[in-house]
Amino acid sequence: MSVFRRMRDITVANLNEKLEQSQDPVKLIDQFLHSTREEIAEAERLYQQYAAHTKQLQVQVNQATAMRNKREEQALLALKAGEDNLAKMALQEKIIHEEKLEQYSGLLEQSQGSLYELESQLNELKVEYQTVYNKRQYYAARMESLRLQQRMNQRATAYGSGSDVPKMFGRLEDRMNDWELEAKSLRDLRRMGQEYAVQAGETVATVLEREMAKLKEKLNNGGKE
Repeated sequence: MSVFRRMRDITVANLNEKLEQSQDPVKLIDQFLHSTREEIAEAERLYQQYAAHTKQLQVQVNQATAMRNKREEQALLALKAGEDNLAKMALQEKIIHEEKLEQYSGLLEQSQGSLYELESQLNELKVEYQTVYNKRQYYAARMESLRLQQRMNQRATAYGSGSDVPKMFGRLEDRMNDWELEAKSLRDLRRMGQEYAVQAGETVATVLEREMAKLKEKLNNGGKE
């Protein structure tokens, strides 16, 4: 596990611990989100630098490969022409480019691995940020509900004991139950009407089929019943 990942885990662990003790979890989460946004921005800058470096290494690998192949072809042509000295010179340069290719290939592989790891960590950071942000919205809503509930309690206290409140909500509950029952009854009646219409339609269709069969039979019998 990288140092970068360990730092993120420690931060999240501290956040979880502090949330349990915080009187204002939304403010604490906002601080965490701000810090995470900065880390994401820094990680993105580093990623861009790594990507540019990896691209440069790839160019070096491609150039070394091309030059190695070119010098090998030149050595072959020189041998065919009987120019052994030229062939040796071409082979010497081929060896140089092969060594360069090996060196840059190692650096490229290492850089590509680091780039992949950084990309993975960056994605984890973004997912973590979004997860905590969603929690922030949830806790903000709960805090607002709590604030409104406290205001409602204060208002109820200011206007007395509120002994009529349960009766009021009881009557409202009864009325809502009546409305719901009425709506359900109407819905059931409409459904029954639709089912009856379908059944009636099927019955009419059956009668029509039967009458058509009779008419065809009569036609086949020459009009005799």
